[in-house]
Amino acid sequence: MRTWVRRAGPALALWLGGCAVVDFARPGATDAETTYAGTFAYYAEFCALSQIRKKPGFGAEVVGEIGGHAVFYLNGACRGTGPDRQVLRLCDGTGEAGVGISMNEHFRNAKWVAIPGRDIFFDGGLPPAAPLTRAAYRRTQDEARRLGLYDGIDFHPRFFAAMPAGADAEAYKYEISVATDYAISHGRGRYCARVPVTEPQMRAMIGFLNAENAPYRSGAREFRWSLFRDNCIHLAHNALAAAGFWQEWPTNRSLLVSILDFPVPKNEFVNLMRRANDPALADPIAVWRDLAARRSVLEFGQLPARPGAIALSWPAREPNAVYETALKLVFYDEPHFGPYRGWLEAILADPAQVELEANLRHHARLARAQQAGWQPLSWWLAQPGMREASAAEVARFRDRYAEALGRDVAAMDRQLTLVQRARAVPARLATARPF
Repeated sequence: MRTWVRRAGPALALWLGGCAVVDFARPGATDAETTYAGTFAYYAEFCALSQIRKKPGFGAEVVGEIGGHAVFYLNGACRGTGPDRQVLRLCDGTGEAGVGISMNEHFRNAKWVAIPGRDIFFDGGLPPAAPLTRAAYRRTQDEARRLGLYDGIDFHPRFFAAMPAGADAEAYKYEISVATDYAISHGRGRYCARVPVTEPQMRAMIGFLNAENAPYRSGAREFRWSLFRDNCIHLAHNALAAAGFWQEWPTNRSLLVSILDFPVPKNEFVNLMRRANDPALADPIAVWRDLAARRSVLEFGQLPARPGAIALSWPAREPNAVYETALKLVFYDEPHFGPYRGWLEAILADPAQVELEANLRHHARLARAQQAGWQPLSWWLAQPGMREASAAEVARFRDRYAEALGRDVAAMDRQLTLVQRARAVPARLATARPF
C-alpha cells in the first residue's frame, strides 16, 4: 500500500477527533490482578494503546502515529513449545496463566506474535512502580530474547533499513518492538476493556487465531499488514466475534469500502465496553433479535451482557529515561458532535464499569429482575420477531437463556464473596497490631 494511503487514517482521525494529550490515570487499575483472575479463570482484555514517542539519542528511533496501536491479552490461553511456540492452546495450570497477542506490520511469516504472561507483555518484567532507566530497558530486551519471543518470526527487510552497520539483526527485532509487541507500559498509555469468557469461548478464540496465523506459518502466504483492510483491531474484534460477542468485522474488502469503515483502537475500546454492559441486552427479546447475541446464548450458553466486563487504564511508565510520556490517542469521530467523547466519559465515571464489585452488584440486580419477570413460553411465542420462528426454536432459546441466567446469578453470588474477601485481607493487615 502506498505510504500516503497508509498514513491517511491517522491524519483523518486527527482532523475528526482532536489531538489533546490523554490522561491514562483515569480510572486507573482499580482491581488487583489476582482478585480478578481468581474470580474469572478465562477473560479477554482488549487494549487501545497510545502513540509511542521515543526520546532521541538512544537505540532505534521510534515515533508512532496518534491513532495508536491495539493489543489483547487472553487469560487462560498459552503458547505452545518448540516449533509450535506461535500456536495457542489452553493453559494447563503448570506455567503461565495467559498470553498477549500483538499484530504488527513488521512480520512477514506471521500475522501475530504470542507473548507469554502479563508480566513481560505489559510491564516488561519491571515492578509496577519501578522507573524505566536505560539499564532496565536493556534488561527487558535481554529477557524478551531469553523467552524467544521472535524465534522463527521473520521481519520484512524494509524494517532493517535504519539498522546501524554491524548490528545484530536478531537483536534489532527486539529493539524496534519494545512497547509495541511487549513491555507495553514502557512507552505507551492504555485503555483496556476486560471481558470474561467461558472455556468454550476461549477455545473458539484460540481456534480462530491459530487459523489466522496458519497460512503464514506454513509459508503458503506472506503477511502484509493493511491499516484499512486488515489491521490489529480487526484481529481482536474478530477473535471476540468467534466467541459470539458481536458480529464479525469483514476484512480485505475493496479499498474504498474499507477506508470508509475500518476500526481504530480508542473507538473499539468504547464499542467493547458499551456492548458488554449494554442494558438493552438484559432483555431476552432484544438478545433474540441480535444475531450475535442469540448465537452467544445458543452456542456458548453465555449471556451477551457480561458480569465482570470492566474498563481499566494505565499511563506510560514514570519516571522514564527512554520514552516521552505525554501521549495522544485519538477517536475516529467528529470533534464537536460525535458521540465517542461522551460515551468514554460516561464509562470512566460509572463505578459499575470500572470497579469489579460495583459491576457484579449491577449485573446481579439486572439478572434477578429478569428472573422475577420470567414469562411462560406462550408469551415468548407472541413477541414480534419470534412469531416467524418455530415453537421448538423459541423454546430452545428460552431454555438456554434461562440456564445461562441461573448460572450467572449463582456465579455472581460466589464472585462477590471472593471479591469481598480479597478486599478484606489488606484492610485486616492495615489495622493489625505489630508484635
